[in-house]
Amino acid sequence: GYEQRRNELYSWDGMKRGTEPFLVIQHTILGEGRLDFGGVRHKLQMGQTMLVTMPHAHRYWLERGGHWEYFWFILSGREALRMAREVLAVAGPILQPSRDGAAHLADACHALLTRQLTPAQASVLGYQALAVLHDAAFAGASPRPALAPELARVLVHIETNLGGDLRVDALAQAAGLSRTKCARRMDRVERLLTASEMKVADIARVTGFADANYLSKAFRRHRGLSPMEFRAQRDEAV
Repeated sequence: GYEQRRNELYSWDGMKRGTEPFLVIQHTILGEGRLDFGGVRHKLQMGQTMLVTMPHAHRYWLERGGHWEYFWFILSGREALRMAREVLAVAGPILQPSRDGAAHLADACHALLTRQLTPAQASVLGYQALAVLHDAAFAGASPRPALAPELARVLVHIETNLGGDLRVDALAQAAGLSRTKCARRMDRVERLLTASEMKVADIARVTGFADANYLSKAFRRHRGLSPMEFRAQRDEAV
């Protein structure tokens, strides 16, 4: 959609838009909006794009006497939400797409507004818009930091003992860490598998494993299941 708001009541609360998950992409053309995202306030200025998911503790609005011109997309679906959460985890809710990226967003919105599209064609345009934000978020991502020495020792132990003891106690001993610290790391992996749609490779990255393969082997030894099998149990329970 496309809208202009001038000196009027305009406010959306992310916790009061139903229980079905979806996401909003809103690109500012002119003027300025406001966003409170988890208690942190942001200005939404010309050329910036807001990304938020629902339900979530946020609110965006127009200040009294203000002017805000923007276009927006609403997307739903598991893959769209997964991509959105990846972007939010890296860049937060405000992005600055390149000039070409902003043009792609505008073209996609214009096509959705003016052309008669099949649901499949509309979905393609929506995902293209989300891909612009994904590119903007990860284009300037910092290089992956070197592994801490204790994690490097764990990886060596896993590589050389694939058929041996990869229980938490053994991994903790190899790392020179307490069993409690290693267990906490696995607990974090479990929470991310349960509460997010992050890829296993991304979970491996944020929890200190070299890649999805290493994490999967260690996780299977810890839980007797692969990460995806563990996540499937969550989905079956819903």
